[in-house]
Amino acid sequence: MTGISTHILDMIHGKPARDVPVQLEKQNTSGDWRLLTSARTDQDGRCAQLLPEGENLSAGVYRLIFDTACYYAVQKIDFLYPVVEVTFQAREGESHFHIPLLLSPNGYTTYRGS
Repeated sequence: MTGISTHILDMIHGKPARDVPVQLEKQNTSGDWRLLTSARTDQDGRCAQLLPEGENLSAGVYRLIFDTACYYAVQKIDFLYPVVEVTFQAREGESHFHIPLLLSPNGYTTYRGS
């Protein structure tokens, strides 16, 4: 498997966070960010492939942006973090990143999954 994927687990409800807007960006050599794709998590809280068709995972710095305000607004839940940004570095020869997000209204945790 190659590419970038994510999964969000809503820790309050103990279930996947569905329909969360997610953006994937890549930093260019001047330090600016280029939007690669926008998506929404599916029923299982997943975005199985965020790299657009024809875009290969290459060495560099990537950023996932999760619109948590949109997610919590629908549920009418107060929250602390309206946006969660996860920035990570891909090295030459790496082919896949799975970046899970464990989410609650007042905190979050992320890690490199498999």
